[in-house]
Amino acid sequence: MTRHVLILGGTTEARRLAAALAADPALRVTSSLAGRVAEPRLPAGEVRIGGFGGTDALGRWLAEHAVDALIDATHPFAGTISFHAAEAAASARVPLLALRRPGWVAGPDDRWHPTDSLAGAAALLPGLGRRIFLTTGRTGLAAFAGTTGLWFLVRSVDAPEPPLPEPSEVLLDRGPFTLEGEAELLRRHRIDVLVTKDSGGPATAAKLTAAREAGVPVVVVRRPPVPDGVPVAATPEEAAAWLHEVLT
Repeated sequence: MTRHVLILGGTTEARRLAAALAADPALRVTSSLAGRVAEPRLPAGEVRIGGFGGTDALGRWLAEHAVDALIDATHPFAGTISFHAAEAAASARVPLLALRRPGWVAGPDDRWHPTDSLAGAAALLPGLGRRIFLTTGRTGLAAFAGTTGLWFLVRSVDAPEPPLPEPSEVLLDRGPFTLEGEAELLRRHRIDVLVTKDSGGPATAAKLTAAREAGVPVVVVRRPPVPDGVPVAATPEEAAAWLHEVLT
């Protein structure tokens, strides 16, 4: 009997997991992408794009499509969908796992300033520097729009959503990034503060090394928690092992 697995998320880990699971003829694998990136990298297996319309709608989708297991492999900062997934999985009695890459860890030479929100990050900036490298993604930039006396380099995959901080320069680019490239970016734009979310993973970690070597302070927005009671896997391999256990 074929078992249906729904994977939420367009992360690297989600694609790796989908590729591994799609090779199993006993599994039907569907990946759901939020549709926030204009040209997403599509995973193996079936793909649906767009939101579900809330907790109840996701629960109905699980039931109507006979989903046997749900894996939340969304971005660590996706937030809302993770709580919708937890509620929908509980109501539909579908086993749920969160796949979350480990967060970054500061080393002894790092000058990190942790905070719990983008607003908190914006509040820290005036005391740290004047030329800001903002790498928190295309949304939520309104938190920085009210700052004065600062200049921003804003990097995102797609055009960021307004309002943007001013004055600013937008750089559209997609990782993985190299240490040499990130170091040159800091030098060329005379960056004296880096702002990032604790996304984890190697694709965008080079900026942290470049900042450390340049002595640039880093404002790090902590990731939100996984919903209570949801088991967590750190790698696609751990997620695949969990799936094998719950489906056998």
